[in-house]
Amino acid sequence: MIWEPAPAKINLSLHIVGKRADGYHLLDSLVVFAGVGDRLSAEPAETLTLRLTGPFASGLDGEQDNLVLRAARALAEAAGTAPRAALLLEKNLPVASGIGGGSADAAAALRVLSRLWGVALPAETMGAIAARLGADVPVCLAGKPARMRGIGEQLDPPPVLPSCGLVLVNPGAAVSTADVFRARRGDFSGAAELPGAWATAADMARDLAALTNDLQPPAVALCPPVGEVLDALAALPGCLLARMSGSGATCFGLFHSPSEAARAAAAIGRPGWWAWGGGLSRA
Repeated sequence: MIWEPAPAKINLSLHIVGKRADGYHLLDSLVVFAGVGDRLSAEPAETLTLRLTGPFASGLDGEQDNLVLRAARALAEAAGTAPRAALLLEKNLPVASGIGGGSADAAAALRVLSRLWGVALPAETMGAIAARLGADVPVCLAGKPARMRGIGEQLDPPPVLPSCGLVLVNPGAAVSTADVFRARRGDFSGAAELPGAWATAADMARDLAALTNDLQPPAVALCPPVGEVLDALAALPGCLLARMSGSGATCFGLFHSPSEAARAAAAIGRPGWWAWGGGLSRA
């Protein structure tokens, strides 16, 4: 059995900069990965199967064709091999929560099955497979901080990031990405202005505060608990910035250090809320 991590994807900023004729929105987002996530393992088998475990496995009950299985079949087709593997997904992240859980799981499937099947497709081919699966899958496949643009397929180097801590909080509510996009009002945003590097977490928070997550206002309107989480994060001692990730409902607080974030996460607990605190993924 071999395994791959599927770390939580965090949009530190998310500008909607336009819309294509086919309906896809154009994004400009600074993405990092947290030191918490799902895990996907694979071992040889005669057929393709997926078993679920972990605290949020029940959120995927009834899904007969989720992104992990779709990713497996897409990779097998591109490689000209039979889709045979026993997959085990340890679901540690809330479902439909704006931190790329499904996309990270699909990306992990592409990585782990490439290893299991001995597949070595060109990076361009893997990127194209990922893009067809979803806007967040390419950046999750890369698995490192990036400036994500286009419809998610264009990945550029981000500013050099400082050491920092993150608190992630989900209020136990699922938010529909499609509904949030439909509820968005107003003009499109301009491209983000980013420096080449940030020396400290405070510097990063200052510059990020001048940017936005354009999906946060409609998400708060559709799901008021998102606003409650943002208020609770902003009230934590040492929180440098509180913002929603992706289309919600998970929000993050930015802190000076992983240890400070871990203490803050332990202090914010409320019934029904999921919280985690620590540093960025080093995978």
